[in-house]
Amino acid sequence: MEGDPQPGDPQGLGPDHADAPQVPEDAGPDVTWQAAERGIDDEPDQGTAYAEHPETSAAAAYPWPSAYEIAPAPSEPGRPRAGILVAVGVVSLVAAIALTFVLLKVNAKPAPPPTSSGSNSRAGTASAAIIGQVTSVPASALNAVGDGGGMVTARPIALSGAPLVSHGKPEMFYLGSEFCPFCAAERWAMIVALGRFGTFSGLATIRSAASDGAGGAEPFPDTATWTFAKASYSSPYLAFTPVENLSNIPDPATGGYTTLETPTAAQQALVAKYDGPPYVPAEDSGAVPFIDFGNKYGIFGASYSPGVLAGLSWSQIAGDLSNPDSAVGEAIGGTANYLTAAICAMTGNQPASACTATVRSLENHL
Repeated sequence: MEGDPQPGDPQGLGPDHADAPQVPEDAGPDVTWQAAERGIDDEPDQGTAYAEHPETSAAAAYPWPSAYEIAPAPSEPGRPRAGILVAVGVVSLVAAIALTFVLLKVNAKPAPPPTSSGSNSRAGTASAAIIGQVTSVPASALNAVGDGGGMVTARPIALSGAPLVSHGKPEMFYLGSEFCPFCAAERWAMIVALGRFGTFSGLATIRSAASDGAGGAEPFPDTATWTFAKASYSSPYLAFTPVENLSNIPDPATGGYTTLETPTAAQQALVAKYDGPPYVPAEDSGAVPFIDFGNKYGIFGASYSPGVLAGLSWSQIAGDLSNPDSAVGEAIGGTANYLTAAICAMTGNQPASACTATVRSLENHL
């Protein structure tokens, strides 16, 4: 569709994947971080949350033409045969060349149109118009969506701990992976919410994976989304620290995916502290997406079903964000409002343009 991202590798993810920091071999078990993805049931109409746990760590991903011959022409009376043979050879050569061009034209397959629909692909570029639609959803549309009208199946929960800060500002920490469809869904709402407090640069488009390095099928394959791997964010109100642990590139050696970014020891400690009991059931421990709002609130899993985005392009999703009556608008907009409410709790309800009356009312339900 016009305006959708084009293929390519503008971020150079191939070499960077190889150069991604690795966990030291002597770091011991405390440094090896185990993650898993958790989200929503394959049947979104049931609204039932569930968890999925592929094994993964910071160091490794979880385990023509046919030949034609022309017969010589019969000799003509009164003409030397040698001349006839030369003429026949020239004619044969010209005819062969002509046939070759015809066959090449007939058999040639047109190049596929530019698209970002390929799964397990590298990052692509997105038009400024699409990014603008996602980062600048009208407040009127978000206010109309409110809590998402039942499309939001999970909301931030309260955490207990010392404030998480970075450079003197409250910090929002995200841990996810590019292959993960549940992370794919959550990123849309994160970008909408964070767009109300600051500015992104370097956002790139990706799709969630269709299959892992062992050939196993992934749920909600090829979900159109974004990656934070090389993006930056600037805001006077908060610091946003994203980590995309694994890529969407299958790794046959491990059966999972290649490592993209490695969380620090301090970040791993946050996951160990909050992404487990009493905040998360033991069987769901270590799940992604993981979002920590300044140690005040947290989200561990997808807030809505990735199935809402099935079969949609970036431009279709971005266009629906301004329509509060669409399923996309309700799911992403409602989730974005809850994320905004958690951020407003970090920033003291600043700025007022983001922390609207609708958003402040949702803070009471976190």
